[in-house]
Amino acid sequence: MSDQYQAGEPEGIYFLTFTIVDWVDIFTRLSYKEIIINSLKHCQSKKGLMLYAYCLMTNHIHLIASANGNVKLFEIVRDFKKFTNRAIIEEINSGNESRKKWLLNKFEFAAKYITRIENYKVWQDGYHAVELISPEFTFQKLNYIHQNPVRAGIVTDAEHYTYSSASNYYGLGGPIEVEWLDVD
Repeated sequence: MSDQYQAGEPEGIYFLTFTIVDWVDIFTRLSYKEIIINSLKHCQSKKGLMLYAYCLMTNHIHLIASANGNVKLFEIVRDFKKFTNRAIIEEINSGNESRKKWLLNKFEFAAKYITRIENYKVWQDGYHAVELISPEFTFQKLNYIHQNPVRAGIVTDAEHYTYSSASNYYGLGGPIEVEWLDVD
C-alpha cells in the first residue's frame, strides 16, 4: 500500500476515511452503527484516540483524529478496524439480518485471497489520512465531514444527524464526546 495517505507525523491531526469493501451499505442498521460508536469511545478511553470530529455514513466513516501519548495513530486505526471487522461479522451472524447470506458472501469473497485475513474482510485495506496543516484546510475538512449527511439527503441540517459530531459543535451534545477543534 502507498504511504502517501498514511498518518506519518506522530503529533499530527489527521482527516481520516475508512471505507467498507465494495462500498457495501452496512451502516443502515442501528446495531452496526452502535458497534462503531462504542468502538470509537473505547479507543478514546483506552487507546489514546483524540477525536475531534466524525461522521458515520452508510458505507464509510470520516474522522478528524490524532493519537495521545506513546501510541501511534496507525496502531489505533489497525486495532479499531480489526475489532469492528470481527464485531460486525458476529452481529451479522447472530442478529436479525435480512441480507445475511449476501453480506457474508461479499465479505468472504473480499478476504478469499488475502492470507492475513481468516474468514471475512469488512473494511478496505488501509485508510485515507491527510494531515491538517492549516486552519483553512482544517475548517474545510471539518465542514466536509459535517455536511456529508446533508449532501447525501439524509438530513437538512448537519446538527440533526445523530452519527456525526456536528451536534457537538452546535452545543447539542452527541453520542460521542469530541475534543474541540479550534479553526480560527
